[in-house]
Amino acid sequence: MDWTPIGIWRVLWQGFMHTSIITGWLPLSVEVLTIVMVVASINWRGRHETRRLLVGALVATSVMLVTAGILLFGNIAFSNVPPWPFVWAGIGVLTLWIGVADWKRNVEWRRVTSVVAVLLTIVCTLGAINNYRETFITVYRLGSLHPENVLNVPGLQALKEQVQATGKLPANGTVFITDIPPVYSGFQTRKAYIYLPPEWFAKNAAPLPTLILLPGEPGGAPDWSSSGDADTTANAFAATDSGKSPIIIMPDSNGINTEDSECVNSKFGNAETYIAKDIPTFAHSVLGAATGPNSMAIAGLSAGGTCSTMIALNNPNVFSTFASYSGFTAPQYQSTTVQQTIDILFDGSESAYLDHSPLDILKSNPNGYQGMAGWFEAGTSDADTVNAAKTLQPLALQAGISTCILIRPGGHDFLFWAQAFHDSLPWISWRLGLLPNRPDTAPARCESPSN
Repeated sequence: MDWTPIGIWRVLWQGFMHTSIITGWLPLSVEVLTIVMVVASINWRGRHETRRLLVGALVATSVMLVTAGILLFGNIAFSNVPPWPFVWAGIGVLTLWIGVADWKRNVEWRRVTSVVAVLLTIVCTLGAINNYRETFITVYRLGSLHPENVLNVPGLQALKEQVQATGKLPANGTVFITDIPPVYSGFQTRKAYIYLPPEWFAKNAAPLPTLILLPGEPGGAPDWSSSGDADTTANAFAATDSGKSPIIIMPDSNGINTEDSECVNSKFGNAETYIAKDIPTFAHSVLGAATGPNSMAIAGLSAGGTCSTMIALNNPNVFSTFASYSGFTAPQYQSTTVQQTIDILFDGSESAYLDHSPLDILKSNPNGYQGMAGWFEAGTSDADTVNAAKTLQPLALQAGISTCILIRPGGHDFLFWAQAFHDSLPWISWRLGLLPNRPDTAPARCESPSN
């Protein structure tokens, strides 16, 4: 520890930058400060102030109800959105109404307080939305707005030429953003985020294996890097293995026609074909990724965990290894029932639904997946996914799949998923041939199928 003023400041600053903006003291402090400023901005002794408050409350409530109706019934927002974004926005409208109504009568300090209060309610509204979406989990991620070391394709090529000219690998891997052509699927999707480890840039480097990381629902390509710290975790792993880690492809598996494809071919597009065929083809032909057995893995969080299990089981010749972080036993479209999911995603075909349910796939194929391996991880505060992991793991073992299962403290959030990826990456890398010896997986319980 550097006890100089600069050293102490550096530690404090780094600690602040990694402070959660989802839970803990920082969001709570901002909310308390906002309430204090809102209360202070009101001239409680002003003439007719009570009437202005009542009218403002009526206006704010009306605006929020209309806005909520448009968002929900227009399918712009989902029915499971918590009330807090609307509550904070309503408080903001009320504060703005009072501030404008009292502007001429207020003293200067109260005018300033009114403006600050409105701005803080906007911050709290955005914070409530972020808390729901978990797009940014720390001050640093919010400040960066993008994953670390993001390059475009020309910048990527320039870096590769520089490394090959100097022979010096970059200290960290690089994330770049690009389109993955839907050659086979025709799937309409957004750009993918791709992590390339330092070794990928080396001259005459051996082809590296690939890991596909799927987001949840609703979710998109940036999630694993911006909120899940996947590139940071991969950099730390690569630093222990001569710059090697899997190439990590983080696609937009939901596409542009829905926020929940469940990774199946449906009326929303051919998501399954895109993931199982287009992405591997791109990895091999464009990124020079390794081919052959045990060269490609797939993992995901929440609905993406369900997807990773389903796609691996339906494409065992492509994906020999999978990982499910807080995944479920079967696909579920948004918050619908099983029958509604069947009707929406599978055109009413129950057999097609069962063919994409990890639970039913494993039940119908006992001892049919020798050579595969799967990692299941869920948080103790997330009962549904704990039950799913405990249900699927023994069935996978019975089907010939080597398994690891880890149930540890945590919830259904990126704080848990970031750690889950950290827990499993050495094991996934070993399965992909990057480590000669099996890493220590404790406290996960790993088992091989009995002969």
